[in-house]
Amino acid sequence: MHAARCGWVGIMGNPSDGYFGKTISMSIANFWAEVTISESKNLVLVPHPLNDPTEFGSLLDLYYISRKEGYLGGLRLLQATCKKFYQFCSEKGIALSKQNFTLKYNVNIPRQVGLAGSSAIVSATLKCLMKFYNLTDDDLPKSIRPNFILDVEKEELFITAGLQDRVVQVYEGLIFMDFSKSLMEKQGYGNYVRMDQSCVPPFWLAYLRDPSDSGVIHSNVRQRWLNGDPDVVEAMRLFAELTDKAKSHLTCSCFLVFMFDSNSSFYLLRSIFTDVCLGPGNLRMIEIAQQFGCAVKLPGSGGAVIGLCPDLNKMGELKKAFQECGFVFCQIVPYCPEGPDTSENKE
Repeated sequence: MHAARCGWVGIMGNPSDGYFGKTISMSIANFWAEVTISESKNLVLVPHPLNDPTEFGSLLDLYYISRKEGYLGGLRLLQATCKKFYQFCSEKGIALSKQNFTLKYNVNIPRQVGLAGSSAIVSATLKCLMKFYNLTDDDLPKSIRPNFILDVEKEELFITAGLQDRVVQVYEGLIFMDFSKSLMEKQGYGNYVRMDQSCVPPFWLAYLRDPSDSGVIHSNVRQRWLNGDPDVVEAMRLFAELTDKAKSHLTCSCFLVFMFDSNSSFYLLRSIFTDVCLGPGNLRMIEIAQQFGCAVKLPGSGGAVIGLCPDLNKMGELKKAFQECGFVFCQIVPYCPEGPDTSENKE
């Protein structure tokens, strides 16, 4: 039996990963998606009892579960990954053994709050399939695995997404990512470098308990960027610049300067996406954090915020303030991958 786990949070630069920008993301231990694979007579994809329900106690139960969880669970992610995996191996001339398997998954990543639960399941499934069929970096290089995961979601399931979260799920640790246009056009992927995770300050995370009004960012920013809108183009350039500065500040432990950059990142995001797109839940979480003097930003596409508290003695009060307003609050626990640093692209 093989198992794979992964969870992450965006620290700086998002959403510029989809606009030839730069980002920093980090693996975390708080949230995870876990996929296990074991040999079996037939190929079996096991539905999750909560995320893929087919039986309900009543019509009222069906209503509440569908309202909170949606209609599409993780089973489709397992199936789409397996389909894409077979297609990839066939096209590359990689012979797979005839053995079948059973796939199971479990996940505790909050849904619909921008923490990439779907891509985490796809990433963990790919890791399991590679181990099960003994595929190596020569068969499916680490640098292109994020592209594979993204293709599963975009081409098979029509999920709109970018590369950032897929990269950190593959490389693990504290990862600096450069998606510059010249790199993407030349090699098809960015440059990904693992940073020293011991320099990470004590981040906290807050997110919506009920994501039905998550304020997930959807707007015309993508089309404006494609049209060459100078405000959007300049904003994406500044996101990349802030990421370079954050990388330097994290390395030298200049956390106060980094906190200022965190606030700058949010105001830049707010300027191009507007409060309507951000939604009342995101704005309320930002407001609570700022009342305590915290640096704060969105780590993903909406529904959660990540921050730094200048006075750690006030962390309990901060947590209470979020919880009294109906939000979930936790201190982030970085996930430190085992083994030597092999994250920088060598291809």
